[in-house]
Amino acid sequence: MPLERSQIRIRDAAVELFAEKGSSEVSVTELAKAAGIARGTVYNNVEDPQNLFEEVAAELAAEMYRRILVSYAEVDDPAVRLAHGIRFYIRRAHEEPAWGRFITRFAFSEGSLREMWTGPPMQDVLLGIARGRYDFPQVQVPSVLAMIGGTSVSAMLMVAEGHRSWRDAGSECAALVLRALGIDADEARAIACLELPPLLEVEVS
Repeated sequence: MPLERSQIRIRDAAVELFAEKGSSEVSVTELAKAAGIARGTVYNNVEDPQNLFEEVAAELAAEMYRRILVSYAEVDDPAVRLAHGIRFYIRRAHEEPAWGRFITRFAFSEGSLREMWTGPPMQDVLLGIARGRYDFPQVQVPSVLAMIGGTSVSAMLMVAEGHRSWRDAGSECAALVLRALGIDADEARAIACLELPPLLEVEVS
């Protein structure tokens, strides 16, 4: 069921507050003020405010997972899919700063966010191994996924702090990851600089 307008305002305000405070706790009063709604509206739309952080984190992870899948659905090459996925994160961190701050603050401390790196990246890494695109043993997949996540979050931070543009950080990050997986340097750069398609919207539920 799609979210109601009040629920979207509460979620967006919660993301902003969690990111600003660097904490998984916000009061109902803070949330109502940030969302521009009454406290009663928060209680009517949030079943348990104590669980709001976990619910928001899980929703953001699931939403990004679905958006990436539909956005590169027509792409067959696992290396291109992986590069696009990395660059989607980095571009969105630039376009939606509060979202980016939330992800970079909690990417490795919140379980549902850690699972972002075992969704599409896991599938594309395994497919790349199966097709001979990557040159590393499958036993190293967990370490590879950790590298992808760490490199992507670091690039998002560089963009957020103004050190690199999202285009440069995204392409450099994607090329470095592909090189680490065994893709030739020239091909890795070419893939990392392909035109990035739009990150398509999906229904929020």
